Amino acid sequence: MNENENENKELTQESAEDAVPPASQESAEENAPLPEEGAKEQGELAEAMALAEDYKRKWYSVTAEYENYRRRTQNQSAQRYTEGRTDVISKLFPIADNLARAVASCKEEQTKRGIELVVKAFEKILEEEKIEEICPLGEAFDAGTCEAIMAVEPAEGEESGVVKEVYRKGYALQGKVLRYAQVVVTK
Repeated sequence: MNENENENKELTQESAEDAVPPASQESAEENAPLPEEGAKEQGELAEAMALAEDYKRKWYSVTAEYENYRRRTQNQSAQRYTEGRTDVISKLFPIADNLARAVASCKEEQTKRGIELVVKAFEKILEEEKIEEICPLGEAFDAGTCEAIMAVEPAEGEESGVVKEVYRKGYALQGKVLRYAQVVVTK
């Protein structure tokens, strides 16, 4: 009997092991997604990725627009500042003209030297501001920098269309004319 009992116990243990799956197999089978759930999750993930990409594109667009706006306003501010400075200096040009006339008509030597020092100080300011004089005496007339106020007959040996006399000096800043030179031109 002893042997029969041992055999029965062994058979019972083997059948019990076959009937109950191990714990790790059970949890793996329970966690395995069903085919419908996997497709649904993939669709949600793709939708979320597309939405994230859309937000990213919008963010780049807004960032680029802001940078363009910042640069544009910075350039406008710098331009306004420069224009404001040149407007103030342009108002001083008639004073320089009057000082030049005063030097030309002054007979007293010390007064003349004093006025010349004021003119030199003004010219130094113009130089610091990078404003150049337009004085086209003896050159061909250029309508881009000069304004003809009179035309005279050329003398013997003179060419036509040449600046014979500068009535009022002109000024330019980096190629931009602030005041046109008024000139007398040969016909």
